[in-house]
Amino acid sequence: MMGFEDRDDGVEHTEAVWAVFGDLMSGLLGAFVLILVGVLVVQMDLVASLQTEMEKRRQEEQRRMALEKALAIPLQTGRVTLSNGRIGISGSVLFPVNSDELRPDGRLLLQSLVPPLQVYLGERDEMLMVSGFTDDKPVREGNRRFADNLELSAQRALTVTRALIEEGMPPSRVFSAAFGAEQPVASNSDEEGRALNRRVEMAPVPRAVNTQAPAHD
Repeated sequence: MMGFEDRDDGVEHTEAVWAVFGDLMSGLLGAFVLILVGVLVVQMDLVASLQTEMEKRRQEEQRRMALEKALAIPLQTGRVTLSNGRIGISGSVLFPVNSDELRPDGRLLLQSLVPPLQVYLGERDEMLMVSGFTDDKPVREGNRRFADNLELSAQRALTVTRALIEEGMPPSRVFSAAFGAEQPVASNSDEEGRALNRRVEMAPVPRAVNTQAPAHD
């Protein structure tokens, strides 16, 4: 009788061990599945992010090429530059020193930019931001029209904006901004660098969406 009881105890012990082993394997399998699912989710997120970034770069490249095509003739003359979607015009091309009055040649240049920019902005329903910049040298003494470089850059940007409108640009498509000596593109330590910083830039930007709720009577 003792032999049978020992044998039964051994079988029960073995079954218990296998049950514990089975539970352990099930737990490990479940953990592995969870880890695998987590890895797949992370990989899918990375793929989606990569696709989004690639699409963004493709759109930016198409936008750059379209803008270059629209401004092909002005760019060939060398009086206009295009960098990172910004159209740059040297301040000396447009204005005398410390002045916001357009040179005749500057107005003609702006006149030549209006038709291609109108087409470009209209096709994409975008607006044109006209930004004025200066070097870091204070406005000359005796020039009482401008308190500082910020005001000078603001008036120059406004002058260019008004000229564009006078040459046919819809007022709803253009607005101005001023940065003074901020955001230099070259060192202000020499005249060459300061000349590069005295500039007007024009950049197509998305049209602002009016999020205000419509008024009700």
